[in-house]
Amino acid sequence: MQKNLFEHKLKTFGLLSVSQDQTDFINGPEYKQYIKILFLPPGYKVRVDFSVYETQRPALFFVSPNQYLKLEEAGSDDGYFIFYNRDFYCIQIHDQEVACDGLLFNNIHNMPKVEAAEEEIAFIKGLFTEMVHEFKLNDSSLEEMVRTYLKQLLIRATRSWKRQHLENAVNEPQSDLEFFRKFTRLVEEHYKSKHTVADYADLLCISPKTITHKFNRLRLPQPNEVIKDRIVLEAKRLLVHTSLTAKEIAYDLGYQDPAYFSRLFLTKTGESPSNFRTAFLTEHSLESSRGN
Repeated sequence: MQKNLFEHKLKTFGLLSVSQDQTDFINGPEYKQYIKILFLPPGYKVRVDFSVYETQRPALFFVSPNQYLKLEEAGSDDGYFIFYNRDFYCIQIHDQEVACDGLLFNNIHNMPKVEAAEEEIAFIKGLFTEMVHEFKLNDSSLEEMVRTYLKQLLIRATRSWKRQHLENAVNEPQSDLEFFRKFTRLVEEHYKSKHTVADYADLLCISPKTITHKFNRLRLPQPNEVIKDRIVLEAKRLLVHTSLTAKEIAYDLGYQDPAYFSRLFLTKTGESPSNFRTAFLTEHSLESSRGN
């Protein structure tokens, strides 16, 4: 496998080609710790957390280190796989440059996919081609050139994500869209300790009604549901990727009453935590046996 890798001090950036031969390698634990971007042609099937996406046209996927990624099927054409750490490029520190935190990553829809519009495909492919070229040159400016291409990719994808996942976002006041991103980032940071809209209203120094009004303007789910959805998503991850009990997960997510947490989980998913774990692990055991 061709592996283009930059490592300097604590900074890491890598670029791989993606095909059927590399699925097991990409799905392995080596890349769990990294921020990941995939550019996949039609014919691929990707699981991110608990959703499966099939590419009908070229698409980008943005995956955080805390998300579960599995490339389940590969198409006939090769794709690209980027992995890097926050020391190479931190979107929180450089938010003013790319404004993608809360959209491409850590968004309240848990929607990591961006389909490439026809007029953008050549540009995106060109960025990856230029990155590969930089690695071949191995010039002293490699790090900064690759980072420049990464930022262009993030900016282009952010614009597309807003068009595809936020109805009327392009026409809404910029302040409303920035509020959406800020709320999303706060939920991502505090969901284990702050469980109500009033908690986030305090952080934002506004009233809970104002938060609800802004969400309604952007045609988003109610903010209380957004908070609960993030908590339940983390609970699902812990149920299927760790051996923690439901009670331990409840405590980890800030609930002192495990029974209340179990009722919340049942309301949001239709299953108890134990039934969800059993069903998920059974399904994946069957999938693995069929694959073998």
